[in-house]
Amino acid sequence: PTHPFFLYASTAPELSDNTRYDFFSRVVPPDSYQAQAMMDIVTAMGWNYVSTLASEGNYGESGVEAFVQISRETGGVCIAQSLKIPREPKPGEFDKIIIRLLETSNARAVIMFANEDDIRRILDAAKHNNQTGHFLWVGSDSWGSKISPVIGQERVAEGAVTILPKRASVDAFDRYFRSRSLSNNRRNVWFAEFWEENFGCKLGMHGKRPGSPKKCTGLEKVGRDSSYEQEGKVQFVMDAVYAMAHALHRMHRELCYGYPGLCPKMANIDGKELLSHIRAVNFNGSAGTPVVFNENGDAPGRYDIFQYQSTNRSTREYKVIGTWTNKLHLNVEAMQWRAGDPSLPASVCSVPCRMGERKKIVKGVPCCWHCERCEGYHFQASEFSCELCPYEQRPDANRTGCQNIPIIKLEWHSPWAVIPVFISMLGIIATTFVIVTFVRYNETPIVRASGREMSYVLLTGIFLCYAITFLMIAAPDVGVCSFRRIFLGLGMCFSYAALLTKTNRIHRIFEQGKKSVSAPRFISPASQLVITFSLISVQLLGVFVWFAVDPPHTFVDYGEQRTQDPAAARGVLKCDISDLSLICSLGYSILLMVTCTVYAIKTRGVPETFNEAKPIGFTMYTTCIIWLAFIPIFFGTAQSAERMYIQTTTLTISLSLSASVSLGMLYMPKVYVIIFHPEQNIPKRKRSFKAIVTAATMSGKLQKGGDRPNGEVKTELCESMETNSE
Repeated sequence: PTHPFFLYASTAPELSDNTRYDFFSRVVPPDSYQAQAMMDIVTAMGWNYVSTLASEGNYGESGVEAFVQISRETGGVCIAQSLKIPREPKPGEFDKIIIRLLETSNARAVIMFANEDDIRRILDAAKHNNQTGHFLWVGSDSWGSKISPVIGQERVAEGAVTILPKRASVDAFDRYFRSRSLSNNRRNVWFAEFWEENFGCKLGMHGKRPGSPKKCTGLEKVGRDSSYEQEGKVQFVMDAVYAMAHALHRMHRELCYGYPGLCPKMANIDGKELLSHIRAVNFNGSAGTPVVFNENGDAPGRYDIFQYQSTNRSTREYKVIGTWTNKLHLNVEAMQWRAGDPSLPASVCSVPCRMGERKKIVKGVPCCWHCERCEGYHFQASEFSCELCPYEQRPDANRTGCQNIPIIKLEWHSPWAVIPVFISMLGIIATTFVIVTFVRYNETPIVRASGREMSYVLLTGIFLCYAITFLMIAAPDVGVCSFRRIFLGLGMCFSYAALLTKTNRIHRIFEQGKKSVSAPRFISPASQLVITFSLISVQLLGVFVWFAVDPPHTFVDYGEQRTQDPAAARGVLKCDISDLSLICSLGYSILLMVTCTVYAIKTRGVPETFNEAKPIGFTMYTTCIIWLAFIPIFFGTAQSAERMYIQTTTLTISLSLSASVSLGMLYMPKVYVIIFHPEQNIPKRKRSFKAIVTAATMSGKLQKGGDRPNGEVKTELCESMETNSE
């Protein structure tokens, strides 16, 4: 067309195409606005998974297409199914549609662009399939606030949200139309037919209603003798007429200003020029709302939002719950669902994931997802991803973030600490008692025969072996770690350096005694001390080198108790002493212990009555067994969650047992004789070194070990050595 057209009821979105329908203007909003309004309703409800249902034809298919297009552009709403009702549905067609809608049962909301008859039959099919209350209907203006689609199926339609272009009843039209009669409305050629239909009567012999029993009198009155309700489109018809009038008035004022009637310039109206005046009109229409057009000739979208609700009188009616004018204004509190339930029903593909769970989107359906919990040491970094916590942290209770792993250490009240401390305290008390006894009876033969200086060195080592327990259990810091490095191997080094020196001395004495009457070199107490402390200095030198290469410090070991369950994970506060460093620190002492054991084996033939070679031998055998048991326990528990406790307890008890063996076998018999048998602790006459050694050797051969008190010959030998050294 080349002349403008006014439309008062056409809402098809295609008419907004200005390249094809440039001369079309309409006073009703297009269905694209209606589709946007329906999308806004769906979004406001929190629904993201819906189905669409359209009657076959331009109206239904265009409306659904507009809704689907908006859903793609905005995102957030997914279309589960788009179904179409045929123009001529077969029997059972509507039941099939209901069954198909139930295939995606989570998509409870159904967007409908359908005619009245199709709406009524869909509701009826839902009722017959026992789906009352399942579907959440969202109807277009073809449903609006009409009663006919819901008659007889009010319960299944309850809660339906519908939309209708905002309209108002024009009172002036009601007054005019009610005053019309056969006599004053002759110009309307269809009025007589309307009169017969409206009043159910027949006008004369030529009436259009054959067989009617009643004859029209002509005195009937519209609204009095018949029901009357103003047609909803009256407002738009009037606005269309007024819009054309305003456009012509503007055109006349511009082209024919001051000229009554049509001037020559308006004799042949240019369609495009008139169209420009139409698009420029702006006046208040019959309902009091502005009548304007956009560049496509569309009127602004103004809609009322209705919901079909039950009333207190057990009846149901449409209630306005909001409006849409380029933006939705919805009174959610005024909405009702089944049996007056105010809670908002859901139409979602997947429920929101809980805290600590990530969404795994179903391919091609962004509104559907699976929830996957962030496992292990992972936390929920975003809606769609889990990330690993830093090594020193673990997920919090909700797995929405990370928190520091608690740091622990061996506590004094722990059973793993109480037992070693108890053994250590008993050992310290016993060691102190032996030292005090030796100091008090320092000049007695048994004390002198034991080699006083070496005994004190050995007892110092035993004391340190017991005392290291407290350093191993104390809370690690730089000072504690430094003392651990120094004293961990020092106690054993003191003990086994002294024992090695003693066994070596005995071995050399008897080897020399077989060859010569002269005493071997370096057997005096001073020489023995020099040899012992030379051996000890090697240990100290190694420790000082260790200090220089790697200064002591603490660190937190998060790997030792990094359990599968992050809630049980703990960081262990430790000194920087690795298993390898520990073995190196104790390795020198173990070397001394092995060497001492070798000399104890070599001197096993020395008579019991002469010296303590055999007690030293038993001490070393037992000690070797203790440390052979220590190694598999210590290293076999390296992967255990209780590693810190087991290894610390094993190490401290092994040190205490080693010290206890030395203390019990070497010194307890002497203390027993000193205290309970003082008569055996008396000096004997001195003899020469050769005589002593010969007598001891012969004594061993003749098996007369029981003739003289234990240690008597050793006392003579020690006294002889002291005399020679002087």
